[in-house]
Amino acid sequence: MALFEGAGVALITPFKDNGEVNYEKLEELLEEQIAGGTDSIVICGTTGEASTMTHEEHLSVIKYTCEVVNKRIPVVAGTGSNCTETAIYLSKEAEKFGADGLLLVSPYYNKATQNGLIAHFTAVADAVKIPIILYNIPGRTGVTIAPQTIVTLCKNVPNIVGVKEASGNLTNIAEMLAMADGCVDVYSGNDDQIVPLLSLGGKGVVSVLSNVAPAQTHEICASWFRGDVKESARLQLEAIPLINALFCEVNPIPVKAAMNLMGKKVGPLRLPLTEMEPANQERLKKAMEEYGIL
Repeated sequence: MALFEGAGVALITPFKDNGEVNYEKLEELLEEQIAGGTDSIVICGTTGEASTMTHEEHLSVIKYTCEVVNKRIPVVAGTGSNCTETAIYLSKEAEKFGADGLLLVSPYYNKATQNGLIAHFTAVADAVKIPIILYNIPGRTGVTIAPQTIVTLCKNVPNIVGVKEASGNLTNIAEMLAMADGCVDVYSGNDDQIVPLLSLGGKGVVSVLSNVAPAQTHEICASWFRGDVKESARLQLEAIPLINALFCEVNPIPVKAAMNLMGKKVGPLRLPLTEMEPANQERLKKAMEEYGIL
């Protein structure tokens, strides 16, 4: 059985004006997401600015999220690193705190061969018992987890169960699913490709859009699973202008700007991310108004 089906939110991390994690606001966002029908919380990923957190902050946010959610929906914790030992440490701690699953990005900067990726992910998986979703985002990491590598890991490592696919390469994704014979749970890592991936047998999405439109993102998936393909496609296409605006600058700059425009007061970004350019903010604001969330 899949770790979750439907829309998992790639949740932002709210900060205070002084840069500290705003736990009170985090609790508020978690409750909003659950009330909005989100199917899973994905915490401390790219959108959550985990790369600028200390290990202590990273683990504290995971622990707090697990406590607030309290098993109402699955919590998937981002615990990837370009250092295998660090990824093992973060993963073991997240498991202790009650995370239902882990999201492991491929090692970045130092990169790795496909054999190196297999060794890395296997070492982390062997250190924990909870399910693992691989995270293929070559635009961020500089390395692609090849279709055959994903299938090999899911077939041979019992608790590696799927992949968040943010490569945008539908040809590779289709090739992988053809090889997988049902052993790989695939989640779209791109909000503009939810329906295409569901049509190939995907389980859902790990979504940035869900931060500002949880009910609508959930419904794109729910309509599909109900068999209403036409409605699912309509909702997907209706969201495209907003999705494009949410990625007109590097994520999570626009989504944090959007949430602040909505009055959610999620605070600033951490350097090296900077506030949104005024022209792009106007574009975002217009897309939000047209979508009906502002």
